[in-house]
Amino acid sequence: MSQKHRWKLKDIIFLALLACFFGLIYQGASYLYYALAATPLKPYANDLMLGLWLMAGPLAGVCLRQKGAAFLGEFLAATTEMLLFSSWGAANLITGSLQGLASELGFATTLYKNWGARGLAYGVIWATLLTFAWDYFYSGYRAYSLPMLLSLLGLRFLSLAFFDGLLIYLIKRLLSKAQVF
Repeated sequence: MSQKHRWKLKDIIFLALLACFFGLIYQGASYLYYALAATPLKPYANDLMLGLWLMAGPLAGVCLRQKGAAFLGEFLAATTEMLLFSSWGAANLITGSLQGLASELGFATTLYKNWGARGLAYGVIWATLLTFAWDYFYSGYRAYSLPMLLSLLGLRFLSLAFFDGLLIYLIKRLLSKAQVF
């Protein structure tokens, strides 16, 4: 698919709607996160949910096929979540930036020439590595044993591969079939 070179009004409107939609989803997903965190699955809750919390970026990237779309999609969705009184507050802006950067790097790795499965796959890899490094330092993952760290890393990769790889790819195919994009 060829790279579009200019943002159009419909791209900006789509990005705004996507941010609002996913901001609501992210805020709603926090309740599921807290329900999981109240069970013996607490150490795994973040990694199980992470793929869901990164969907806006990859979807913006594959739909708009614009440099910066994946970053902006994720960052604006995280901003919307914060404005909905997220329990994470302004930290959403930091994590949204990191998550958006990871999604953007997936497409950048292909030099913005693959907006499909390959770009999504690279995005999953970048998101797994960057967000895990962030949680290692910021969320106290340093305290975990190596086997626990490896299980969290594997679970995170699977969550991201499902939500941000497979599911986004299928959503994009449905949108293309419906001639939305």
